[in-house]
Amino acid sequence: MDPAIAELQRAKAAAEAANEAKSRYLVAVSHEIRSPLNAIYGYAQLLERGDAVTGAEAGAAIRRSVDHLTNLAESLLEISRIESGVLKIRSGVVDIRAVLGQIVSMFRAQAIGKGLSLTLHVSDNLPRLVKTDQSRLKQVLINLVSNAIKYTEAGSVEVAVNYRSEVATIDVIDTGIGIETEDMERVFEPFERGSSTGVQSQPGIGLGLTITRVLAHVLGGDITATSTVGAGSRFRLKLMLSPVALASGKEASARIESYRGTRRAVLIIEDDPEQRAAMQSLLQSLDFTVHAAKNGMEGIDLASRYAPDLVLLDVEMPGISGWETALRLRRAHGTPLKIVMVSANTAGPDTRYLDDRVCDAFVAKPIAFDALLATIQQELGLQWNHSGPDPARAEEVPASALPLEAAPYLERLRRLAQIGHVLEFERQLGDFENTGPAAGSFAATLREDLDNFDFGSIIEKIENVRSQ
Repeated sequence: MDPAIAELQRAKAAAEAANEAKSRYLVAVSHEIRSPLNAIYGYAQLLERGDAVTGAEAGAAIRRSVDHLTNLAESLLEISRIESGVLKIRSGVVDIRAVLGQIVSMFRAQAIGKGLSLTLHVSDNLPRLVKTDQSRLKQVLINLVSNAIKYTEAGSVEVAVNYRSEVATIDVIDTGIGIETEDMERVFEPFERGSSTGVQSQPGIGLGLTITRVLAHVLGGDITATSTVGAGSRFRLKLMLSPVALASGKEASARIESYRGTRRAVLIIEDDPEQRAAMQSLLQSLDFTVHAAKNGMEGIDLASRYAPDLVLLDVEMPGISGWETALRLRRAHGTPLKIVMVSANTAGPDTRYLDDRVCDAFVAKPIAFDALLATIQQELGLQWNHSGPDPARAEEVPASALPLEAAPYLERLRRLAQIGHVLEFERQLGDFENTGPAAGSFAATLREDLDNFDFGSIIEKIENVRSQ
């Protein structure tokens, strides 16, 4: 056969397959849209007719349908961003242990409500600080853990994390309904949720795992699944997470007190006065010259007057946004000015500001100070000066050093950490540390983990002390 004709036939077959896939995709989207629209339309007619339906009942059904449509629109937009290349990964310094603890804490109440145990096991050699996109990693983990809980009616959900050669392996393991063999790859396709009755009976639009796998690939990793019907599933996420160290050797157990070389100036642009004050206090204590502004225009003015070396810039602010502020700062001061975006917004930047030169790094809220300092260290090329050992980091507390009055609190604290009861944990921790100096020192290490919602580390430390 003529090679040109063969090539045309291959192109024709590929076009026909793509057209068929597009048709299936549109049919699936149409079905997903029509179902909630039918519910909204039906309840609207019942209200118009004055039939026996309460406003509360109709409102709840309409709200659920609108939530479904909103989730569908956001998921489709996310896939569109990924396919068009608009979505960009913004790597920053991430406290990975804190992120894992936050995810598990987020779902603990939901798991308890279903009678499930939800546990986190983290390898000792997993570094605390790594380089990745925190918001996208959280999105992947949220999808995996929420799915595991959704499809598990009894037993447990476990998040197990191992680390070797800069590769993190994160397993989300459940004792749920499992996935049929023929559905193992289908569940990662758009609008595919598996064929079993148990899966179909659960709410969902079938885009979560699609987005999860694509985001895993964008982050430079991969996700696979194994399952036994009726016994449970294991979703395995593998990611390259390069460690970031604030210090090494003996310095790791010492407190940062300043840095070497000429004094540097940092401009904080943040509309929340408490967060602005917290960052300002931290940086001033390390001998930075700090200027602070409560909005973008004020920050631009301060930057022109004081020429800072680095700007910590919130994204969501009244007036001009953080991204618009960053763009104006970049145009006025060029690349020598380091710009670090600081935000809890996980939706990503406006497409007008996708140029990587608009900012140099990204730190997600809630801000882990170690991650923030590691980012500043990298961007400004700093070397830290350290003081003596920080008692708040002295994790090894012999059980014999604790007073007898402290012992009963350890089991209570462990149980509260397991269920993520933050307020009661704080109250019990205050009583515990008042039992003596050694208890106060140990409580300081637990309080640091609590600030980062690292309940896995809290449980591990308590169990280490109790086993001595």
